[in-house]
Amino acid sequence: MDQATGQEPTEEQPPVQEKNPAAVALGKLGGKKGGPARAQKLTAEERSEIAKKAAFSRWGKVQK
Repeated sequence: MDQATGQEPTEEQPPVQEKNPAAVALGKLGGKKGGPARAQKLTAEERSEIAKKAAFSRWGKVQK
């Protein structure tokens, strides 16, 4: 846009860092395994408490 208006940029933007593909692949694998493994380990009562806490944190706030 600066070229179109004839203005010089005042600040240089930092270069965009690309993610390491190997790290991304490992992260996806861990996320796919971790959630179901945690769910199997919890009792029904523990899952219910976690769900209640999440619902309150999302919907339980007083709106102005």
